[in-house]
Amino acid sequence: MLAEFSITPVGGGESIGDAIASVIRVVDESGMPYRANAMGTIIEGSWDDIMGLIKRCQEEVVKKAPRVVTNIQIDLRPGKPLDRLTEKLKSVEKRLGKKIKT
Repeated sequence: MLAEFSITPVGGGESIGDAIASVIRVVDESGMPYRANAMGTIIEGSWDDIMGLIKRCQEEVVKKAPRVVTNIQIDLRPGKPLDRLTEKLKSVEKRLGKKIKT
């Protein structure tokens, strides 16, 4: 399963860089495959692992702001191996005949 999520602290000031850095630290320490981008983070794993990780990330951000808004998008494709984080892009690159900017 793939999940893309973004966590936005509300009420902690204009800059959210410190909160985002703390989220990426939690994700990185989880050992789960992930890709961070300018708008969120994509992680790969089981339902329970992903939901547990997102919960830990929320708990980290709520230490910095009184309110947290989380958006989650899930791509569940049973029977597919857990390498979709990279394989989905490779499939598109093959069709394009070139690398995608990441």
